[in-house]
Amino acid sequence: MSKPTVAIVGRPNVGKSTIFNRIVGGRAAIVEDRPGVTRDRLYGNGEWLDHEFHVIDTGGIEISDEPLLGQMRAQAEIAVDESDVILFIVDGKTGLTDADEAVAQILRRSKKPVVLGVNKLDNYAQRDQMYEFYALGLGDPQGISGAHGLGIGDLLDQVVGKFPTHDMENEIEGAIRFALIGRPNVGKSSLVNTILGKERVIVSDIAGTTRDAIDTFFSHGDQDYVIVDTAGIRRRGRVYEKTEKYSVLRAQHAIEESDVVMLLIDGEVGIIEQDKKIAGYAHDAGRAMIIVVNKWDVVEKDEKTMDKFRKKIRDEFQFISYAPIIFLSALTGKRVPQLFPVIQQVAENHSLRIKTSVLNDCIMDTVAMTPPPSDKGKRLKIYYATQVAVRPPAFVLFVNDPELLHFSYVRHIENRIRETFGFVGTPIKIMSRQRNEK
Repeated sequence: MSKPTVAIVGRPNVGKSTIFNRIVGGRAAIVEDRPGVTRDRLYGNGEWLDHEFHVIDTGGIEISDEPLLGQMRAQAEIAVDESDVILFIVDGKTGLTDADEAVAQILRRSKKPVVLGVNKLDNYAQRDQMYEFYALGLGDPQGISGAHGLGIGDLLDQVVGKFPTHDMENEIEGAIRFALIGRPNVGKSSLVNTILGKERVIVSDIAGTTRDAIDTFFSHGDQDYVIVDTAGIRRRGRVYEKTEKYSVLRAQHAIEESDVVMLLIDGEVGIIEQDKKIAGYAHDAGRAMIIVVNKWDVVEKDEKTMDKFRKKIRDEFQFISYAPIIFLSALTGKRVPQLFPVIQQVAENHSLRIKTSVLNDCIMDTVAMTPPPSDKGKRLKIYYATQVAVRPPAFVLFVNDPELLHFSYVRHIENRIRETFGFVGTPIKIMSRQRNEK
């Protein structure tokens, strides 16, 4: 089940980033008392009353060099496109403005649930200033102070109260949910169309469980799949795909809703920094991953080109060395059928659970062959290990002193676990806990 998404919209300097930070629980966004200072971090996770949700700070999305009102409209349209609930923030001190009314008109037409927060009402004596915002036609305004935290709880009560209910009928037992992620113009749309069209698969649309978007269900062989809604399925918002931040935002949505992600790289253009940034989000989220080099049909190559490109990927993406690499052409369909057994393999590894006895045989053999280094006369002792989670697989080592477990030795243990059990395509986590000697 994917999390609902809340988008924060409003004109510059109304306090969107301050409220964003309040909701996600830290100073995730840069806050300064002048317009246009929001940078980079525009996506976070919030929790309220046992509800977990994503939060978008649209102020960080710069669409173009358009005038302010055009920027406002564009950001509001992004909020409408990507969210389940829209949190519209206005400035109670400044009062109602033409820009507020223009954005409100877009939000009313969207039919999306809207919660109206009147910010900068730092004490109850100022509450009368919020009543003029009834004129926006968006329901009861909620007076708040992002700076002091006043009214934030009541605001979030309204937000989570508007979350869509989950329709269990849309959950498909045994289906692998996967998404194509990557920067704009790497061929996500073409590959989705090839998978759903040229492979002659059975296709039916099922409504998304948390927003109006459509994920697509299909079968290939004896396995069911769901392609998580991406730019390849939804054509709306393509004008914004030109912006770097918006492509990252799209990738984060797809990652959160998937079991497996396929990172697309443009074989003709090569690897750029944006590719590594998007891969990092998937790795940090603990998702199984496949690296797909698209447009291989147009690359000028000889018998060594593929090996050289593969080596460059391994050099540039050392943090996802577990991800298999596939070279293909979405346009011609060449090697696209190779994706399906790999998707199945990495999905199975992502959920693989190792018996405790077998795991400990591996760990003890590792320690016997390569004892942990000593630190100031103290030597690490590993008593036993156990697997505590899947998706991704996570292991706990019970040791005499966690501070003696150096990251280099953790990496050595991870390598031995991978050599023994595979885990191709999935990250694994290794943690330590102290167990006192008796």
